[in-house]
Amino acid sequence: MLDNLFRGIFDTDMTAVISVSGFLICVGTALIAGIILAVMYMYKTRYTKSFVATLAVLPAIVCVVIMMVNGNVGAGVAVAGTFSLVRFRSVPGTAKEIGAIFLAMGTGLVAGMGYIGYTLLVAVLLGAAGMLYNHFDFGMKKKMSLYKTLNITIPEDLDYNNVFDGLLEEYTSEYELTHVKTTNMGSLFKLTYNMVLKNPDQEKELIDNIRCRNGNLEISISRQTTENGEL
Repeated sequence: MLDNLFRGIFDTDMTAVISVSGFLICVGTALIAGIILAVMYMYKTRYTKSFVATLAVLPAIVCVVIMMVNGNVGAGVAVAGTFSLVRFRSVPGTAKEIGAIFLAMGTGLVAGMGYIGYTLLVAVLLGAAGMLYNHFDFGMKKKMSLYKTLNITIPEDLDYNNVFDGLLEEYTSEYELTHVKTTNMGSLFKLTYNMVLKNPDQEKELIDNIRCRNGNLEISISRQTTENGEL
């Protein structure tokens, strides 16, 4: 009776039945791997409690799903489609968060296929690689403090095409006008420049000189971001 409790009602003689002990070993391993990945992800990374908790349990969820559809190609395709739907319906995250999610899903996939040793090996090996990249700031731009975004508000009667070129050439090594828009019922323009400062100590001096040309209207300088908003 107890054995029948853990058999599918649609199982046949051709269906491979997963033992309870095997099921528990795979899920337990996936949970351990998820905790390893979550702990390693937190190293030198800004994170939220909900994301880390989800990352820790995600391998076990994927593991259970893979074990339940093992050998059924149609069900596997349906599950993959469901995961894609969840991914594109969710709020976009950073590349690092998406990578961590795919790593957790891949680890759960390995556990669901029954490769216990490889599950732990993948979690430790790839998690450690991520920690090393964070530790050595892999991919970080050198002198990141020099990369700035400059926002300038000017009156509508001021021609913005070349009015600030002289100042920007003096204080920056390179600059680019990336965005122009009107505001305040069209009476003002807002200009956005991406620039690389020659000397970060001259930032206030640059702002003071711009104020003399834009009628002391709003000016802001912020850290430069990539196109998708990730720092």
